[in-house]
Formats: sequence, structure tokens, C-alpha cells
Amino acid sequence: MTARVLEEIGAARFRFENVLGADYLGALVASLAFPLLVVPQLGLMSASLVFGVLNLGVAGLSLRVFRGRAPRATLLVWTLATGLALVGLWQSERLFAFTEAQLFADEVILSEDTPCQHITATRFRDRTRLLLGHSIQFDSYDEDRYHAPPVHPAMAMAPRRASVLILGGGMAAREVLKYPEVRQVTPVDLDPRVTEIFRGRPDLAALNHGALNDPRLTVLNTDAWRFAETAPDSFDVIIVDLPAPKNIALSKLYTRQFYRLLSERLSAGGVLVIQPGSPLFARQAFWSVVETIEGTELPQLMDGHWHVTPYHSYVPSFGEWGFVMASALPLREMSFPQADRMRYLTPETWRGAQVFGADMSRIDAAPNTLQSHALGRYCNDGWDEWFR
Repeated sequence: MTARVLEEIGAARFRFENVLGADYLGALVASLAFPLLVVPQLGLMSASLVFGVLNLGVAGLSLRVFRGRAPRATLLVWTLATGLALVGLWQSERLFAFTEAQLFADEVILSEDTPCQHITATRFRDRTRLLLGHSIQFDSYDEDRYHAPPVHPAMAMAPRRASVLILGGGMAAREVLKYPEVRQVTPVDLDPRVTEIFRGRPDLAALNHGALNDPRLTVLNTDAWRFAETAPDSFDVIIVDLPAPKNIALSKLYTRQFYRLLSERLSAGGVLVIQPGSPLFARQAFWSVVETIEGTELPQLMDGHWHVTPYHSYVPSFGEWGFVMASALPLREMSFPQADRMRYLTPETWRGAQVFGADMSRIDAAPNTLQSHALGRYCNDGWDEWFR
């Protein structure tokens, strides 16, 4: 039927295979461009509306070609749909802001797309929450219970504290800078916009006491693996606060190969601390990270392996959350810092943090490597069991 109509309007050389080939090629280009180029630049809602307008444009060309055969009702529907799509595209920012505001009980004070993720900040009275990709990253009411455990035990046990590397969350810098011995802090974050926001907005910068504007900080916006491979410096403490390893791109930052790279960036006796997620919600994933670190060979050392201490903390926003501390030398007894540096961590809570209940205790788990990537499966299975 279509071929006969095309012949009647003068397309005698029309060939189905050419049209199908162009259709498949266009679908391939669009499927790659949409997530990699269009969404990072325009945001999901604007990108969807742009593609909708493009499709309506193709429909309009088809209506023009078949103008003698298309019913007027079809033309009317197309005109109405195109008009609505164009208005939606024109008002896409307001439309998205309205839609997002309905998702949160709190006031949305910031909503922004970057090439890496969507950033949202909400506020209720004096309480501020940050969400990346609509996943909560911190709540100002309890973030101290998240940022203190990876920082203070490592800083207290490290023989030197002059140079500190933070891979991921820059909020830990506030806790690190409480130590007067610190001379250089290097936060490494892939998304420059997050650090820009927490430097430039006074209300958000106040949450970390202006730490990201401290002259001792050098913020680098690059890939953590690339930095670990090429960094010329060594660090006394390395704090790894990266997103959950739910895909291969993130899982590689929890492998034996990556931890071996980090060992080369530690000074003698330096301390590494990692947050591998929840030992309750993703129990096997947590112990997989412990197994991975313990099994990482350190050929530059005589005994050739890490000395490891796993521990955990309760954070109301996240539930039970785990950490793993490691050093090439045996970890010494923790000498607690001044009380004004911490709101809740005490010698008693530190001892309790190293005790795991029966539902969080160690279980068999395979180590994570670039070849196996067992961790991503453990992580997804654990969270799915609890929340799906």
C-alpha cells in the first residue's frame, strides 16, 4: 500500500531497504546521542521534549508528502501536539521545577543538571539535604555520624597527618581540617559543579564551615583511577568516599588493582579508609570489600599485605553504615583527638563500632577484581532483597 502511494506521488525509485537502512542508522545514532550527549547537556525533561518535537517534525513532513490523503483530523491532532510540545520545551525548566517540587516534602532550594548527574538540595527550617541523582548523600542533622567515622580513627592512627587525599565527598575535608598538623588536603571529585556549589553558595558553604575555601585545599576534578595512576605525591591518609559500586564503572574503584594503586600513593605507615556501604543492607558486598583489601598484595613490603580493621556506625539517613581501615603497618591503638572535634564518637563507641551483630557478621564473599566484578552483583542483590 505504502509503495503504491509513493509511486503515485512520483517516488518511482523508492526502495524499502534504503529506508530501513536509514531508519536503523538513525535509531543507532539517537540511542547513543540521547544518554551520552543530549541528556547531560539539556536534562532529561528537556531532552525528551526535544526528541518529541523532532519526531513531530518528521510526522509533519510525512503529512506534507501525503497531504492529499491525510484526514484533516490528523492534521489538527498534529498541530495541537506540536504546539503543546513546543510550549513544554519553552517552559521546560519551570515544568521540571514544579514536577520535582512535588517529589519532596521540603522546599527545593537547588535543582541542577550537570554532565555527570542531577543535583538537588532541599531545606526544612534549618535542615538541609543533598541528593545526587535523587539519592540522598547527606542530611545536615546527622551527616557528622557519616563523616566523622572515616576521618577521625584514620587521622588518630596515622603517624603523620600533613597530607590527606579525599576521593569523593568533599564534606570530609571539614573534619580533616580540624587537625592543625594538616598542611595539604586534596579532594578529588569527578563533578566540578558539586564543589563549586559548596564553595560559592554561602548557605551551603556554611554546612562545611567554609572548608572548601580553605587555602590548604587543592580540589581536583578528575577520575579517581586516573588520579591514582598519575599522582606524583604521596599522602599520609587516604579517605575513599565513592558511590556504591552498582555498575562496572564504579566497581573498578573497589578492586584489588585499585587498592594496589592507592598503596603506592600512601606514605610509610599511612592509613587508608574506605566506605563500602552497609554491612546490614548489603552484607556480602561489605565483606567482599574486606576480602578484597586483605587479599591485595603489596609487593613493596616485606609482609606484603594490608592490616585491616572493619567497623560500622549508625546513620539515621542511611541506617547501619560500614567502613574499612587499612595500613601497610599494624594499626596502633587509637589515641582519641580532642573532644571538640567530634560530636558523638568516644572510646566506648569506637570499641562497639568494631563489633558486628549476628546479622552483620562476616560471611563468605569473593574478592572484587577487574576480571570478576563480583561486588556489583553483591551490592545490587543485597539492596534488592531489602527494598524491592
